[in-house]
Amino acid sequence: MARDDDYDREVEALQVALVRFQQYAIEAGEKDLVIFEGRDAAGKDGAIKRVVEHLSIRSTRVVALPKPTDRERTQWYFQRYTPHLPAAGEIVIFNRSWYNRAGVERVMGFASPEEQEAFLRDVVPFEGMLTGEGVQIVKLWLDISRQEQAKRLQARTTDPLKALKVSPLDAVAQEKWDAYTAARDEMLRRTHSPEAPWIIVHTDRKKQARLNIMRHLLKVLAPPEIAGAVADPDPKVLFEFDPAALTDGRLER
Repeated sequence: MARDDDYDREVEALQVALVRFQQYAIEAGEKDLVIFEGRDAAGKDGAIKRVVEHLSIRSTRVVALPKPTDRERTQWYFQRYTPHLPAAGEIVIFNRSWYNRAGVERVMGFASPEEQEAFLRDVVPFEGMLTGEGVQIVKLWLDISRQEQAKRLQARTTDPLKALKVSPLDAVAQEKWDAYTAARDEMLRRTHSPEAPWIIVHTDRKKQARLNIMRHLLKVLAPPEIAGAVADPDPKVLFEFDPAALTDGRLER
């Protein structure tokens, strides 16, 4: 019980800091984009909920786009995402993003090899254009173990409160685990950049993942007078990607 109380207190303190940060960001005209990616059941929804819980509805948007329409499939790939990018004073959170093309679309065959390669070639320059226009990008890869994913996917089938999380793709998440791993590895290796680095978050322990995500957002986005009072993220839970992580055990296989 004491641990739960400690967690609740830290969540509240971090949420207060996020509110203070947003007050600053609105005044300063910051444009902040946070991308949440990860396997099914990695904890994206829960983490996003804690981040935005007390933020301004007018200045905060969570974007979770459905599958593209027939018309959208004929557009420039990034076109359906660009209308959702932040304007001055806004925080936009993508719950999955253009990186679908390097993940689920690759694994499930929803995009051709040529389309996948074009995406991997174009996304770093595209994000460079955004950062050049003053958009601050935070890219989070939520990493979950195969065993924990299986447990969470099973819970979705028995808990009526999680019924809306059930997706047809859940059925193949475990079956295609290795294919998703290969897609993740190539995506991280080819789309990690100084302007928009990937941040890895271990999410088997949901509460620790959420705390460390909030700490990281404050450390990289908030001004020193706010960020300085926030504890550093735990490097065992959250760290910046480097290629060695593909082979040294820091990423789930």
